[in-house]
Amino acid sequence: MSVSTNETRPMKLGINGLGRIGKLSLWYHVSNRTFSEIVVNIGRQVGRGLQDIAASIERDSTYGRLGAYLYGHKCPRVIENLDEAKGTMTVDGVPVTILRESRDPKGIDWQGHGIRLVVDTTGVFRDPTVSGDHARGSLRGHLEAGAEKVILSAPFKIGDKAAEMPDDAVTTVMGINEDDYIPERHKLISAASCTTTCLSFMVKPILDHFGATNILSASMVTVHAATGSQQVLDRLPKTGAKDLRKNRSIFNNIILTTTGAAKALGLVIPEMKNIGFIAESVRIPTNTGSLIVLVMTIQDESLENPINRELINGIYKKAAEGPMKGRLMFTEEQHVSSDIIGMPAAAAIIEGTETHTRTATIQIDPRKACRGLDKSTTIICDTITIPITKMVVYGWYDNELGSYTNLLGERTTSIADSMM
Repeated sequence: MSVSTNETRPMKLGINGLGRIGKLSLWYHVSNRTFSEIVVNIGRQVGRGLQDIAASIERDSTYGRLGAYLYGHKCPRVIENLDEAKGTMTVDGVPVTILRESRDPKGIDWQGHGIRLVVDTTGVFRDPTVSGDHARGSLRGHLEAGAEKVILSAPFKIGDKAAEMPDDAVTTVMGINEDDYIPERHKLISAASCTTTCLSFMVKPILDHFGATNILSASMVTVHAATGSQQVLDRLPKTGAKDLRKNRSIFNNIILTTTGAAKALGLVIPEMKNIGFIAESVRIPTNTGSLIVLVMTIQDESLENPINRELINGIYKKAAEGPMKGRLMFTEEQHVSSDIIGMPAAAAIIEGTETHTRTATIQIDPRKACRGLDKSTTIICDTITIPITKMVVYGWYDNELGSYTNLLGERTTSIADSMM
């Protein structure tokens, strides 16, 4: 079930970064009144001052004005009481302080502002193994600056391939494995990515129904909206860059890229580590609203009762009405990507009209399977025929506000509750 967010906690929240996820996280927590005060670190001067920062917070090219998001199109401005000297304002009555001094986490005055919990949305500091006093900054720098726990709005990325995940770091997705977070142990918590969040809600109902041993293979492609790391117009690549496509205009191209969703999925659903999984990504010129095409090969119990479309859709319906209610949605309507922009707390929206299955058989010759064994080994069975079904499922997700930021907000709220 969703975390209750209708009660203001006597606790302040720190947000590092005011990019897409940082800004929308501010919207989320103002809307839900989850914290008594919010302190946002930008780490640099912006425009002509606080007035320009307020304008950036208030307006959004994808989701419209903050007031309309909160109360509808007739709502007046909701950002008031700007104090340039103090860097303060109220956003719909919630006190917000803007810090503009340090981009290095260890130099942010979290302790001075009474901040115990920080959400880092910059996407810059992702390695949980780097020490807090690193010259280029690190995620642990927030702990050095006075925070007790740090939530990362991205997957962890360890630079040293020989290094292991620290004991005080964990990756969770609300509604999937949030209980893996142990308050007494974990200080760094990754909320994975938007794609991993959607994918986990598409995979888990199938895995729970059939069991991991019956999933023979899986693959996914995300048709993903543009992100801030892409180029508006073509430009020269940086020194040593290997992927030249990242420097091409997202306005004019479909761009093949990569995704770490398969690796991150194994952190939140460990059973998937034993299943061959391929994950690919294609970027398209839209501002938000993405799609996962999930393909899984499942071993059937018999040819007489094969897995079919009705069974697969029924599994998702049951999950959407039961344990995943409010986070997983099932629909038999026909959607385009703009239809799901801003759809609240919908980690994944299954487009049931497009679910497809195909049943076939594979034959295994034990003599070939046992090549290399001692010649004295006796093969006592004939060729084995196994019924299998390949399924294709489509899942929409608003990769910014509707899916990812809402679940990130729930994760933040639940961790705050564990600290009270």
